Amino acid sequence: MSEKRTDARNVRAGSHTVRISRPEKVLFPDDGITKWDLVAYYRSVSRRIIPQLRGRPLMMERHPDGIGGKPLMQKNAPDYFPDWVRRAVLPKEGGEVTHVICDDIATLVCLADQACVTPHRWLSRADRPDHPDRLVFDLDPPSAKESAFEEVRWTARRCCGLLGELGLPGLLMTTGSRGLHVIVPLDRRADFDTVRSFAREAADLLAARHPDRLTTEPRKANRRGRLYLDIQRNAYAQTAVAPYAVRARPGAPVATPIDAAELDDPELRADRWTLRTVGERLADDPWARTDTRGRSLRAPRERLRRLAEGAKASA
Repeated sequence: MSEKRTDARNVRAGSHTVRISRPEKVLFPDDGITKWDLVAYYRSVSRRIIPQLRGRPLMMERHPDGIGGKPLMQKNAPDYFPDWVRRAVLPKEGGEVTHVICDDIATLVCLADQACVTPHRWLSRADRPDHPDRLVFDLDPPSAKESAFEEVRWTARRCCGLLGELGLPGLLMTTGSRGLHVIVPLDRRADFDTVRSFAREAADLLAARHPDRLTTEPRKANRRGRLYLDIQRNAYAQTAVAPYAVRARPGAPVATPIDAAELDDPELRADRWTLRTVGERLADDPWARTDTRGRSLRAPRERLRRLAEGAKASA
């Protein structure tokens, strides 16, 4: 992911020129990764990440002092952002927030100039913020043991299996942090309450099928070593890390889409690919082999209800 660093202060990005301040500022001190490296990376993956960000309100995870400093989790678009950066004003409890919308490469580069290491995206788009087009199951290992990631891979297989029973696709992604996301594309007809209820019922059924390994118990003290099926991101104004986003962790790991077959790879880890190595995957999009059209939850909700009733009857 290297790029010649001459004239680094001005970057042509689409129809705009973005001025990069302090391009040699080191953001990842253990790895020598600079702001310019971050800009170069996001330019290189723009054709993959921009479709995943387009139209969505963002929360910017900024690290102006590098990843060892205090992060800024910023929702409001700064007044000094260029006029051509798209914004969306959306309600919050007691007021409103002006979010950045990243629709083009110039905005992506502008975010990197602000040391936005990780863009976190809403699960809905700004034009219908109450109606998500993504449902997310967040699967993290139940312990810090290296072997615990096997539980994540095992759970992801069962989660995708249940989604298949319900007639829904499951898109898989390493988070670049600790675990995996299983993502379901939706048609935006259901609101967040409906989507969250569906996700909770699906998680409850998975936990009922595998009570010794899975749980929906939010309190860590009550999980007893079982993997927590986290569906909490499925709510208004909640965010999830975007595909191909860099994480603020040593090595600059990247949230990376994967194919279901890769769950069988014992070397798979949440931080398997990094800013410097993910380029090998850009020639092939694992999600392109899956039908990613947004799906209705109407029929899957009825199938889920019948499966849950059957599980109760046989318990």
